[in-house]
Amino acid sequence: MQETYPMAFVIAPSTVEFRERKLLPLRRHEVLVKVKAASICGSDLHIFKGRHPSAPLPAAIGHEICGEIIRVGHEVTWVKEGDRVAVEPVIACGKCHFCQRGEYHLCLNISFQYRQGQGGFTPYFVAEERWVHKLPANISYAEGALLEPLSVAVHAVRRSGLQFGQTSAIFGGGAIGLLLLMVIKQAGGGDCFIVDLHPHRLETAQMLGGIPLNNREVDVLKYIDAATASLGVDRSFEAVGVAPTLAQSLQVLKKGSTAILVGIFEEPAVSIPANLFVQREITLSGSQGYCWDFPRAIDLVSSGKVHLQPLITHSLPLESLQQAFKLLTAPRREAIKVVVTIND
Repeated sequence: MQETYPMAFVIAPSTVEFRERKLLPLRRHEVLVKVKAASICGSDLHIFKGRHPSAPLPAAIGHEICGEIIRVGHEVTWVKEGDRVAVEPVIACGKCHFCQRGEYHLCLNISFQYRQGQGGFTPYFVAEERWVHKLPANISYAEGALLEPLSVAVHAVRRSGLQFGQTSAIFGGGAIGLLLLMVIKQAGGGDCFIVDLHPHRLETAQMLGGIPLNNREVDVLKYIDAATASLGVDRSFEAVGVAPTLAQSLQVLKKGSTAILVGIFEEPAVSIPANLFVQREITLSGSQGYCWDFPRAIDLVSSGKVHLQPLITHSLPLESLQQAFKLLTAPRREAIKVVVTIND
């Protein structure tokens, strides 16, 4: 095995560069993953634009990772060489108040591998054994790379408290929005409106059982008001990260209901219709990543309840990573999930 290997960084807005990293000896609880597939996340796009609030440039990219374990530290017990795994890229201290309660997603020292200089667009990735999850044989490497964003959707729907038959609205038809739709349907949710600007995303949403609404062509508030007999929806999800859709996610709510904020805001200081909180007694709740949600996500895919393949619109080799980002930032936005294949 080579002593150095390339890893992708965004060094300036819209500019990807591969930098050489040295392959270091593993610590006792670490494993070395030979990366087989990594998909591009919305967070990666924020970094690509130089607008991620927690990842100043230059920054490593890629945290939706799947591969094969090829080396283990001398005290690793849960996994072995040859295991196919998905990587949970979180870094939690394990010692703070929240970690001790099992709420590691709220860790006082929370971070993610890419924010600490280790991205997933690379042939090799080092992780602690507690953060890798074995893949059933019926989940492909490409699908395994999508378990990370699926876990985000699982966590957000759990946070929402959505009950059987309840209506919902999702603002944003990108990968996270569509994954939210899939999870809501599997949770027994009723009518689910999904709002976006791009026809291809809305077509996919309709195929997955959502009610597509184009925010340029339809008065979304009036449409949902009429469709719900002026009651509004039971739950809404903001998965874009801009002020107008945040406001809409509050305005469509039924009295006493909840909006879940999932999107990352490049401009965090926004104005919202604050009086709605009193007038309708609604709640706005955040959803941070995932916490014990990877096993749930794996089960949804392995059991056939959620099918990830329809979201994978493009597959490119590692050397075409710059082109992969261009697909996701193109004006027509026909790409949903771009998977980068590595070590084929």
